[in-house]
Amino acid sequence: MSDGTGEAPSTRADVVAALDAVIGRTLREADLVHEHPAPGRWLVDLPGTKKLKTVCGLIVGEHALRIEAFVCRQPDENREQLWTYLLQHNARMYGVAYSVDRVGDVYLTGRVPHAAVTPEELDRLLGAVLSYADDHFNTMLEIGFGTSIRREWEWRVKRGESLRNLEAFAAFAQRGTTRRPADGGGASSADDGG
Repeated sequence: MSDGTGEAPSTRADVVAALDAVIGRTLREADLVHEHPAPGRWLVDLPGTKKLKTVCGLIVGEHALRIEAFVCRQPDENREQLWTYLLQHNARMYGVAYSVDRVGDVYLTGRVPHAAVTPEELDRLLGAVLSYADDHFNTMLEIGFGTSIRREWEWRVKRGESLRNLEAFAAFAQRGTTRRPADGGGASSADDGG
């Protein structure tokens, strides 16, 4: 990676400074909310529609820029089904892949060599993180938390509570039941996230 002078950075501090300059300029130009808590460390807020916000970490490592974004906590149920769903998507993904930590929380992770860190590549990678976290979020919740979603839906219907923040799961929550929302809330036209 060139630092703009035509010479490659020579020390770790030079590499971090050069990459920080590229990352900072890219995030500002994209008007993304971000934090820069330490040299070589960035936290970027990626606004979504199904998953309202995905926080993406960018960490300058020894040889590569590491990308990490939390997607959802460990599933309550159907772990193997969720892992299969995620692994099937990994083969078609750009720059990042689904992974799980020791407790089973789901992340998007990836590594990019220092030389490949350009504004255009950062834009593609952040777009990929946002797309994969957001596009598949409701389906992941249905697989891993379906019982909880249905239970919450039924509890709210019984008490006449608002279903507004569950509208995306209307078809899923009502599948196999005759109950309908008490508040009307437009839930029948909601996307089921699939």
